[in-house]
Amino acid sequence: MDELSFDVIVLGGGAAGLSGALTLARARRSVLMLDSGEPRNAPADGVHGFLTRDGIPPAELLEHGAGEVARYGGRLLRARVDSVRRDGAGFAVATEDGRVIRARRLLVSTGLVDELPDLPGLRRRWGRDVLHCPYCHGWEVRDEPIGVLGTGPFAVHQALLFHQWSPDVTLFLHTGPDPSAEEWEQLAALDITVVDGEVAGLEVADDQLVGVRLASGQVVPRRALVVMPRFNARVDALAGLGLEAVEHPRGIGRYLRTDPSGQTDAPGVWAAGNVTDPMTQVIGSAAAGVTAAGALNMDLIVEDARRAVQRRRSPFGAASEARVHDYVVGARRHGI
Repeated sequence: MDELSFDVIVLGGGAAGLSGALTLARARRSVLMLDSGEPRNAPADGVHGFLTRDGIPPAELLEHGAGEVARYGGRLLRARVDSVRRDGAGFAVATEDGRVIRARRLLVSTGLVDELPDLPGLRRRWGRDVLHCPYCHGWEVRDEPIGVLGTGPFAVHQALLFHQWSPDVTLFLHTGPDPSAEEWEQLAALDITVVDGEVAGLEVADDQLVGVRLASGQVVPRRALVVMPRFNARVDALAGLGLEAVEHPRGIGRYLRTDPSGQTDAPGVWAAGNVTDPMTQVIGSAAAGVTAAGALNMDLIVEDARRAVQRRRSPFGAASEARVHDYVVGARRHGI
């Protein structure tokens, strides 16, 4: 596949990338998706809140999406992107296995990395019974004993949020700040227990979370633990374009800044999904992919029209508008 060229290369084959690729392929654009095959939500049992697909396993959703893109001529290549650079009016994308593929435009949907607290066993249970999104997983742990790990300013917010799904919520202050007076009153009014002291690890039995172990040795029975990760956009490969992640206004991590259409600060590059909106769910990422693809396609349409005008003028070389006008007038005079 070396030296091939496409209208658009989509970096990342998650919901945003697949949705954007589908839109572009249906617009009769040549599209290639490059994806490493390591989706962020792989540990989860199902995708939730996605209308008509609620509960579908993440891998199955991606498989369906890839099949739909292929139906319209879009292509998928399993590869990890090493670098991206400008190449004339377009871009050259180099993969780690040595391929170089060119495109006129890029759609970045590389997602993000969840930076988790350094607790033994936490990463292994991420997306199963160690959670962060109540709209993704709250129903599955409804009425269960839920713990919230305090590591930053959003701990009380998460405790209040998950109380909607279960009356049995415990906030572990861990390394987070103490609640304010107003927050203490809210927690008390909702009977949310607050446990001081550092958390040392998790208690697991039969591959299920059964408790949270404190540094003191005490184990507090819990069936789910809520953790607020730091979200870091995957954009290292874009350094050659001058694009880098910036700190999110809410202090939740780093993201790739775009305008409402998904256009980045680099001309010809759009982005969609969690790489630019860390808090959006799968269905929101898919919608963002459509929006970015539509704007990107319009940009190509404008360029195609400009090139067509240049080709139309080509018999005159670097002719001025006046010479074109004289040609048209002369043609009409002779009945052409």
